[in-house]
Amino acid sequence: MSVSKIVTSVVALALAAVLLYFSLRGIEWRDVWKLISGAKPGYLALTVSLATLALFLRAVRWRILLRSGGAVQVSTAFWATAVGYFGNNFLPARAGELARTLLISACCRLSNAYVLTTAMMERMVDAIALVMISAVVLWTLPAQPDWLARAVEPFGLLGACGVLFIALLPRLERFGKALLNRLPLPPAILAKLTSLLEHVLEGLRAFHDGRRLFGFLALTIVIWCIDAAVAIFGAHALGLTIPMPVAFLLIAGLGLGSALPSTPGYVGIYQFVAVSVLTPFGFSRTNAIAYILLAQALSYTLVAFWGSLGFWHYRRIAAIPRGVTP
Repeated sequence: MSVSKIVTSVVALALAAVLLYFSLRGIEWRDVWKLISGAKPGYLALTVSLATLALFLRAVRWRILLRSGGAVQVSTAFWATAVGYFGNNFLPARAGELARTLLISACCRLSNAYVLTTAMMERMVDAIALVMISAVVLWTLPAQPDWLARAVEPFGLLGACGVLFIALLPRLERFGKALLNRLPLPPAILAKLTSLLEHVLEGLRAFHDGRRLFGFLALTIVIWCIDAAVAIFGAHALGLTIPMPVAFLLIAGLGLGSALPSTPGYVGIYQFVAVSVLTPFGFSRTNAIAYILLAQALSYTLVAFWGSLGFWHYRRIAAIPRGVTP
């Protein structure tokens, strides 16, 4: 393991421990168990169904970008997306992004650099959307979690930089190649770097098509609305009520919090976000922890189910000789 990975792991563990300490103080664990054990099956089923739909729509949205570089079936994008979420929930260092990149590249013969660029740009757009959601909700609500209100401004600045990055970088291809050609590198390495640059820029250009961009943004809005509904119905399963604006604020906090160095499954970060976001709106700390533990358990189960099927699917395809249709 490299030094950077060791440092990141130590920071993630330390952060998780500190956030868990502040989040779990004064929790009535008997009440937590009483709430979770009394969860209503109908609402749980609806929550899981909506979460599955959101996962599928994320795959459809990613496919919009991938198709700029070649043909990708919806099922292929879905299984790769499921594997990616499985990796992010159960493996360190967001390994799921690399896993889904390798699976798409292997099945669709797209370059790793191109696929990974589309995956990273998808995450960047999500971050921008979450910042916008946070800003609008914080502007309309009287009670505001201080940490999230302070985080919106720097995240907003990063989001603006991300938009400029997507818009301008592909237009600087000549400059980038000229800069590479001036480097004192062997021709073989220079050729590989030039090819890498071309694939990365191709991934960024996926956003430069008007129809493709419109479809991607429309699906982004639908996905985050479904995620808010998942939060609302998950709370109803415990007999709790999360208003729609608070649900949007919660999913924005969870999404922005997941950008921090974290343990697999975002342990500690999710507990802190739930307590800090929900308690200003009438939730007790005990109810907030009960809710987020249920939400994480449902997420782990859902992702483990679809992700495991995704791994099996790709192993089956890998076992088929090339040129044979599965």
